[in-house]
Amino acid sequence: MRNSPNDYEGPSGVLLIDKAEDMTSHDVVAIARRALNTKKIGHCGTLDPMATGLLMLVIGRATKIQDLLMSEDKQYVGTLTLGFTTSTQDRQGETLETKPVGDYSKEQIHGAFDGFMGDFEQIPPMVSAIKKDGVPLYKLARKGIEIVREPRKVHITGYEITRVELPEVDFIVNCSKGFYVRTYAHDIGEKLGCGAHLSALRRTRSGKFTLDRAVTIADLKTAPREDLYKALISLAEISLMRGA
Repeated sequence: MRNSPNDYEGPSGVLLIDKAEDMTSHDVVAIARRALNTKKIGHCGTLDPMATGLLMLVIGRATKIQDLLMSEDKQYVGTLTLGFTTSTQDRQGETLETKPVGDYSKEQIHGAFDGFMGDFEQIPPMVSAIKKDGVPLYKLARKGIEIVREPRKVHITGYEITRVELPEVDFIVNCSKGFYVRTYAHDIGEKLGCGAHLSALRRTRSGKFTLDRAVTIADLKTAPREDLYKALISLAEISLMRGA
């Protein structure tokens, strides 16, 4: 006789993680499974190995609201480097083209960023988790296969440029679900005419969740299990936070 999902008695809630660089989102899930001694864990929104910051883990009964949490807007802090494009649109890819970086004024740079406000369309990168005939695009990209991708509608509610030291530009962007920051950097480089790639990325917010209550990877590996249970955000609190 199969157990009902309501019979689940393990830990439930959302655990906020501050993901470190050079690890996948699946790596974090694997560590959390061992740390919490439960298999019922998922994550909300993949972070690439290069990226750091907020990764939301849904645990136990919270897995039922995974799609709901993934649908919320995000905030990222990033750095783009002008002057060359890469095969992955970030610093981990192979250089495709180099161009001289002009002596762009702050007004010119703001103008390029202003071209991507509100609703617009992005072409997803080949190194994305979107599937073609059941196969993620990034797996095809590893084999040197490139396919035509349909543009997808995305939205930016606002941005801030925090540093300009050419060829680098630091920025903060508030965007919709499904937004590719690497493509954002690439497209801004195209608009300026010199090309660009994403050289650093950190997710700082997802919906109403921020890094303020996030657990580091070091703590996830070493903290007593009871402390990790205490760090869980309960379903009741999540409901209040979202105004449900």
